[in-house]
Amino acid sequence: MSRFSSILVANRGEIALQVMKTARLLGYRTIAVYSEADINAPHVDFADDAVCIGPSPVGESYLRADRIVDAAKQTGAEAVHPGYGFLSENADFAKACADAGLVFIGPSAKAIELMGNKATAKRRMIKANVPCVPGYVGKDQSDEKLTAAASAIGFPVMVKAAAGGGGRGMRLVHSAADLQTALRSARSEARNAFGSDEMILEKAILRPRHVEVQVFADAHGNTIHLGERDCSVQRRHQKIIEEAPCPVMTPDLRAAMGKAAVDAAQSIGYLGAGTVEFLLDATGKFYFLEMNTRLQVEHPVTEMITGLDLVALQISVAQGDPLPLSQDEVQLNGHAIEARLYAEDPAQNFLPMTGHIDLWQPCQGEGVRIDSGIATGGDVSPYYDPMVAKVITWAPNRETAIARLTTALDKSLLFGTRTNKSFLKAILNRETFGKGQVTTAFIAEEFSKDDLKPPVLSETEAMIAAVLQYEEARTRAMAATLGVNPELANFSSTGHLKTDYRYITQGVTRDVTVTATEGRYVVICGETRAAIAIERRIGPETRLRVNGNVRLVASLIPDRGHFHMEHAGQTFALRNEFDFAAAGEEAGGGGYVTAPMHGSLLEICVAVGETVTKDTRLAVLEAMKMQHSIVAEIDGTVTDLLAIPGSQIAAGDVILLIDPATQH
Repeated sequence: MSRFSSILVANRGEIALQVMKTARLLGYRTIAVYSEADINAPHVDFADDAVCIGPSPVGESYLRADRIVDAAKQTGAEAVHPGYGFLSENADFAKACADAGLVFIGPSAKAIELMGNKATAKRRMIKANVPCVPGYVGKDQSDEKLTAAASAIGFPVMVKAAAGGGGRGMRLVHSAADLQTALRSARSEARNAFGSDEMILEKAILRPRHVEVQVFADAHGNTIHLGERDCSVQRRHQKIIEEAPCPVMTPDLRAAMGKAAVDAAQSIGYLGAGTVEFLLDATGKFYFLEMNTRLQVEHPVTEMITGLDLVALQISVAQGDPLPLSQDEVQLNGHAIEARLYAEDPAQNFLPMTGHIDLWQPCQGEGVRIDSGIATGGDVSPYYDPMVAKVITWAPNRETAIARLTTALDKSLLFGTRTNKSFLKAILNRETFGKGQVTTAFIAEEFSKDDLKPPVLSETEAMIAAVLQYEEARTRAMAATLGVNPELANFSSTGHLKTDYRYITQGVTRDVTVTATEGRYVVICGETRAAIAIERRIGPETRLRVNGNVRLVASLIPDRGHFHMEHAGQTFALRNEFDFAAAGEEAGGGGYVTAPMHGSLLEICVAVGETVTKDTRLAVLEAMKMQHSIVAEIDGTVTDLLAIPGSQIAAGDVILLIDPATQH
């Protein structure tokens, strides 16, 4: 292996930034690549050099191996770190790097290819005596063969994309009657996501834990594991919260799973960082699920309990150095938990959100680590995964780690787009999670649509919002006025100033009257009356005294007419309806069906003249690496189709029209 002194990171967002931070600390020159959408992204600003590799869509930039290799040649990069996602598990990319004389910081192309296909990987693991879930991994992909195999396995079964990951191309099928529909949709999603519609079948192990083992191998024949991570908290087979160690792990079980993971890595001549994923049932039996031949999103929890920098280890191993520790020297200390912060709306079936970032202020504190690739003034792009940050905490014990994570989420402020923060907190507050009893069925079993509804603004919160909005408007007015004594603020010759506000959240209206007096505000909302005083304002945070009680509130008013407020961990996007009514704004609506985000329109499921009812599936949109069904919100008749399947459409574009006048 050749030594190198410069590293190109073939990725974006938080992982690109974290890799470059470690590389720079170790003295390496760092090179970023970016799409047109990411020209002002933090990872681009941080790098020593940066190269634009194409337009915003991933197929024209981050998935273009040729452009990334060209960027390495242009900048004199000697090594490439793939991060995770994109080309990180693409054997052709690893080979292209090697052919160009670049060190690929990861396993060989052969190992990636072996483990990148679930069918091939499972056959190899069976040969290596690694416990595997019963299933079908044959090359005959006909509907007849898959139907016969599913019947032989016994329902329920899991249909999985052989080349897939991240929950895409995966369906749980409970009966033979549902198999063909599941195969069609899984093949379509897999073909679009991975370029392959090959499927495997597995016996569905209901309510298992998802436990993965971090392995590391060097070029000197040494392979070790660094303990396990529990990734059972999932939605649509995508991880949301991960922790290390697993709450139900025993020394004997860890030794057995660790040995199986090491055996799996050694059986394919593995090099570098890898993760062997298992399903763990209630009896303590575990089964090989897949191997990820790259760094995982959740690797920070392993770093925090081992004290090791996994990126630094990757770089060292890629340089040809032996691992700096043996299996006996691996120590696991304390407990770490990671929560993935997504730009999505849980109330709208977790619909990915885009938007301008008015404020990003991550929490700082003992035992808190936040990895993000966003910044105030940037944008959440429709072209990439909606995960915007990872909030990680460590503590000597699990209970304290959970408490720290709850606080870190509360104190991390992201204004401008909706997030899943409240949902993450709800998970942490569940008794099942607190007791460490979650399985992969946890979210489906414990959360209903009612649990996912956004909060309703309380009277007290409405009063705080009104005061903050009043203060913000007054501050801006004073700044724009010349020669006015600040002591005259809130003074009127006609008496005390009164200002009315109206906020509407989830159909609940809060009317508020604010009366400004010397040093405080008298505020009325419904039957509630309060005296509110501003104690201090530091950046977006304002400390108020409400009837003698101290409350901490974070606030921001963008220029677009909306007012973002966070209080007690709840985030609200508000506007004073009186201001908008005065401006003559009217709500649109009717039967216009629009795209909720930028994406590719895969299918229109209805025809002109067709009668539809509420919740009828109208279209399928692919965005942020997932397929999203657009359903009817009213009954009526389709009168016009205004978009073309297969085309790119922007958020707000009209897809079709429904005439509600013909409802029945």
